[in-house]
Amino acid sequence: MNYNMIIFILGNLMKVEGCIMIVPALIAVGKSENDSIRAFLTTIIMLWLLGTILTSIKFKNKDIYAREGFVITALSWIVLSFFGAMPFYFSETIPSFIDCFFETVSGFTTTGATILTEIEGLPLSILFWRSFTHWIGGMGVLVFLLAIIPMGGDRSMYIMKAEAPGPLVGKLVPKVKSTAKLLYLIYIFLTIAEMLFLLIGGMPLFDSIVTAFSTAGTGGYSIKNASIAAYNSPYIEYVIAIFMMTFGINFNLFYLLIMKDFADIFKNEELKYYLGIIGVATLLITANIVSMYDSIEQAFRYAFFQVTSVITTTGFITQNFELWPEFSKTILVVIIMIGACGGSTGGGLKVSRLVIVLKMITQELKRMVHPRSVNIIKLDGMKIEQETVDSVTSFFVIYIFLIFGSFILISVDNFDFTTSLTAVMTCVGNVGPGLGGVGPVENFSIFSPFVKLVLCMDMLLGRLEIFPLVMLFSPAVWKKGFM
Repeated sequence: MNYNMIIFILGNLMKVEGCIMIVPALIAVGKSENDSIRAFLTTIIMLWLLGTILTSIKFKNKDIYAREGFVITALSWIVLSFFGAMPFYFSETIPSFIDCFFETVSGFTTTGATILTEIEGLPLSILFWRSFTHWIGGMGVLVFLLAIIPMGGDRSMYIMKAEAPGPLVGKLVPKVKSTAKLLYLIYIFLTIAEMLFLLIGGMPLFDSIVTAFSTAGTGGYSIKNASIAAYNSPYIEYVIAIFMMTFGINFNLFYLLIMKDFADIFKNEELKYYLGIIGVATLLITANIVSMYDSIEQAFRYAFFQVTSVITTTGFITQNFELWPEFSKTILVVIIMIGACGGSTGGGLKVSRLVIVLKMITQELKRMVHPRSVNIIKLDGMKIEQETVDSVTSFFVIYIFLIFGSFILISVDNFDFTTSLTAVMTCVGNVGPGLGGVGPVENFSIFSPFVKLVLCMDMLLGRLEIFPLVMLFSPAVWKKGFM
């Protein structure tokens, strides 16, 4: 285990987090928010002092292997969330540190589950930081570090693989550093594009910025108590829905679009399934709720918005879907599990994994009918290695066990079945709102500190796709000779 490299990267992470806190600190200065100024400055000083100490260690071996990649990723997200909670705590915006930690973990993991009952009265600097955590966590702060700091050469790909969501992670261009830069350039361009479209629709500048941050990270934190419904604008709802859907697409496809490789885009099976699920779910829900609204267009708009919000695990709301018929709510629960595409900022199981599982089932049915036949699982015309198939199978099994294990743990708070189960599902899937006591117009403040910590772990496990965090606590990873 290369401990020096792990310490070096954690130190740089602290410095970067200190730097990005300068932006909300400046907003606090501009708005004369004295409590927030002290909170951000105190946290920035802490981060820079600790970061400087950790990065001052001299060492020569900069090699990173699989286990270092997992450990660095898991520790980085815990450290990031711990210090990210400090501004909430020091400003006394959120009195309980566990609540601060929950809000921050929910922000960085782009879950969007909140313990806040009143949002609009918060200082603007705190609101900005809250939404900014979505934007930082959406693409991954370690991807940002890879883009600006030399870390382990091409072996830093292990870090990107550990942090990037989805079963198939590869480089867009030969160098990992160049791949990280390209991903962030695409990310920034799309974020700015959404800001401009929202401004055109009459949304105030500050609102446009933080809403774009939350959309880009598919997080769902809003600065309004009523979320996106507060703007009462069909234009804004369509813009946000389209961008939520866009950020749920594998970023590799945007690179192919830049390269004008339209053939590979059109044959991408995950994209077809993703758009197909959105289309079918929207039409089914529209037909189911049309009698509740004034027009077909209105029903379609609400259905389209909530479907894209849930499948991309963003969590914005325009309607209280808790009041919709059971059929519509069931569809939403199903797509909560599915999630967005691999390689996107969305959470969930990922559409690519669903496609692979469906192909595995089809292959097994063919084998039962024709025992001697040779069936190869292909995705986009390319053979899927058995290692990937095994990984997807393992992930599905562990994912289900995680949900039921967490469900049992949080049942100690004695809430109803729907509240407890959907709370776990939305936290593991990084969605945000669930049903019952954690429905679209409710929040997570109802839970005890113990349950909130369990849900924090669920959010981290969901964002890091289980394995990095599990391996952090595995004794085998720390043994000499484990690769």
